[in-house]
Amino acid sequence: MAKYKRLGDILISEGMITKEQLAQALKKQEESGGKLGELLVDLGYIEEKQIAVALSKQLGIAYISKASGKLKPVPDQNLEELIPHDFAIKNIVLPLSRSLNSITVVMADPLDLILIDNIKKMTGCEVNIVVSIKRDILEAIEQFYGKEKMLRSAIEASKDEDKEDIGIKEISSEETDLSLDKMVAQAEEAPVVKLVDLIIRQAIEEDASDIHIEPHHNDLKLRYRIDGVLYEMPSPSIALYLPIISRIKILSRMDIAEKRLPQDGGFMVRINKRLIDLRVSMLPTIYGEKAVLRILDKSRVPLDLAKLGFFPEELELIRKGIKSSYGLVLLTGPTGSGKSTTLYAALNEVKTASKNIITAEDPVEYRIKAINQVQVKPEIGFTFANALKSFLRQDPDVILVGETRDLETAEMTIRAALTGHLVFSTLHTNDAASTVNRLVDIGLPLYLVTASLRLIIAQRLVRKLCPSCKEPYEVSKEDLPEGVELDSQVIYKPKGCDKCNSIGYKGRSVITEVVLLDNEIKREIHRGATPVEIMQVAKKKGSYTLLESGLKRVAEGITSLEEVLSVASTT
Repeated sequence: MAKYKRLGDILISEGMITKEQLAQALKKQEESGGKLGELLVDLGYIEEKQIAVALSKQLGIAYISKASGKLKPVPDQNLEELIPHDFAIKNIVLPLSRSLNSITVVMADPLDLILIDNIKKMTGCEVNIVVSIKRDILEAIEQFYGKEKMLRSAIEASKDEDKEDIGIKEISSEETDLSLDKMVAQAEEAPVVKLVDLIIRQAIEEDASDIHIEPHHNDLKLRYRIDGVLYEMPSPSIALYLPIISRIKILSRMDIAEKRLPQDGGFMVRINKRLIDLRVSMLPTIYGEKAVLRILDKSRVPLDLAKLGFFPEELELIRKGIKSSYGLVLLTGPTGSGKSTTLYAALNEVKTASKNIITAEDPVEYRIKAINQVQVKPEIGFTFANALKSFLRQDPDVILVGETRDLETAEMTIRAALTGHLVFSTLHTNDAASTVNRLVDIGLPLYLVTASLRLIIAQRLVRKLCPSCKEPYEVSKEDLPEGVELDSQVIYKPKGCDKCNSIGYKGRSVITEVVLLDNEIKREIHRGATPVEIMQVAKKKGSYTLLESGLKRVAEGITSLEEVLSVASTT
């Protein structure tokens, strides 16, 4: 039947390949085997999407993509029982819906008659076909059969455990009735190992930055921090609290018997060929130890200044500052504002084979090639200040100090910047212009501060509106807080859809305040100018305040007004 024309004939009739290209692909198929469509893609003659679209037109079936939002099975139809996970992965096929005695499935190869016949026999249903590309189907399979469903099932199963075995009494006391050997044995049992594994995998799939496991009076809470906000997840049974904590301690190489003091550790996991670092912190509370796992996934964070979301004029100021051969570059902002990411991206920018770059960090968050990274250990006296003293004897060109915490570290940082080194560090201040006052308050003389400072970047992170569901609305000047002016009257607000888990936001963007200290700004600082006056001069040279940077992103539809006002002051 015409419906089952050969793929090569279909692509030629659509004008997507030539007869010569088909002949070459068929020759390669004879030599090495494989599917014709995959060989055509490998040879660079056509893209996978073009094949799928051509098949949909010729066969009179629908083509759906991941972006369409239709590549999702209808819930509560027991589709996973009709077509099991292993079969779906092996054959790259996903059930989408069932109606009476027919089932609709999405396939990458709708010409595979044997597979269609197997589905018909397996399900006992007539098979309706739609087509998509292999990558999109595999992602949809992972979401449908994947970690969230498995995690919820494991958690629900855990709630059937006998709570008398490991109850609140043991959790809320410093001692436990369980022996150390029994705790280790329980932590290594298959259900606990699987549950901890699923908790971590699900957090990574959800793009979470942190996992919080918190014991309370009569229950256990599991929360993920996604785009800076904590969301509560289905929680395991309180009966599994001690085995879960013990399992995490074993993985993190912590003292499993120590429950009275805070502990820090970490471990690495490999998921889908990605190597992910997890930093673990244990904190004793009145009901037991709270665990926080920080997820450091380098593949998610582009260590490239051009890809971090800075406006072109901000990026120009930053590059001018970091291309200096000496001086102090400071990143300011609260914890979790992306300072480390910007610092690493800046180091990548200045890194060359001719430069000796050394960092002192606590902890070393990302490992970068061709950079000498050092983990400080204050508990044995190896502080930031001591590390800097050693660095200056190592002939460095560029130095990174993870944080300027005290006068001794600040003095060493200034000294390094004044003796021909480019120094990067972080500091906790509310905005860029207040950095000078903060350094003077620490105890540094004003003349040393102005002589060494080259660039100050204050930054915050704001959640980005989901591009699939954000809604435009018109805002009037009367509705705006005092001091807020917008370039556009039409801005966007969150709504929520399947792609953003009904949150309305997906991902984060940076808002910044960049001050490049030239001679004019340094003169203003010397005469005792206030942070407001310093910023007024900087704005004439292309800088924005945090609020102005945020409002530009609101006007461009990147984020919402409420999100910017939650992190940037209007005064």
